[in-house]
Amino acid sequence: MANVKNILALMHEIAPFDLSEDWDNSGLQVGTMDGNVTKILIGLDVSLPLLNIAKKEKFDLIITHHPLLFHPEKSIDFGRMPGKAIAIAAKQDISIISLHTNIDKARGGLNDYFASRIGLKKTIPLLKHRSANGIEHEQSGIGRVGHLDKKLILSELINQIKEKLNLPYLRVTGDINLTVEKLAICTGSGGSLIENFLISDAEVFITGDVKYHDARRVEEYSKVIIDIGHFGSELMVIDLFFERLTLAFYNAGLNIKIQKYNEEKDPFTIF
Repeated sequence: MANVKNILALMHEIAPFDLSEDWDNSGLQVGTMDGNVTKILIGLDVSLPLLNIAKKEKFDLIITHHPLLFHPEKSIDFGRMPGKAIAIAAKQDISIISLHTNIDKARGGLNDYFASRIGLKKTIPLLKHRSANGIEHEQSGIGRVGHLDKKLILSELINQIKEKLNLPYLRVTGDINLTVEKLAICTGSGGSLIENFLISDAEVFITGDVKYHDARRVEEYSKVIIDIGHFGSELMVIDLFFERLTLAFYNAGLNIKIQKYNEEKDPFTIF
């Protein structure tokens, strides 16, 4: 029977943990390395509704994109998050693993998965990963830059993105009649890559959590930014985890049930 340590080893093959940003906390959040794993629940966030499902249906392991713990906690209050999650997980013997910036940056990870969803080809990292010894990784890094199969009017691209990602809305800065072909993308919050986008030859940057002054900066360059939201750009990570783990377990001869948590909701409501 597989244990948490075995699952972490498989996840490391999919998205090496040494790709994680220094400020990040990918890996085991709560639990024990030798805990048995027979059922896994996959989600975007470690939320109370997700934990309640895991508790009710007796899952051994939760795997999410966003970590439960980003920063060291000075105290653990079981009456509020993240203490509530820790208490439930401990009482129910549920371990929690998160893959955050490592799955964002990995080859075949979330940014590559996002690129394939919107039809982006011949992608390279927008910002290559640099290892501790200073070596750049050609295929791993934050964001991606690539080409569409054919040139599109921006308004056409916008409609395609909304349809392919099932988005009710998005925000756009730029000329909707502009003809575009080369795009940059970054799942989650891509504000730190604005300058990388501006000095690239990409005409469009698709990301989430765009700030007002960053949008103005893009305007100055007569380029385009499409803000699809943090949630909208990362919800697909659940499908990615499911597909990669299903294949990994098959190849390893492991009989582990994997289930998607399909009740994730964007915290923002648009009126």
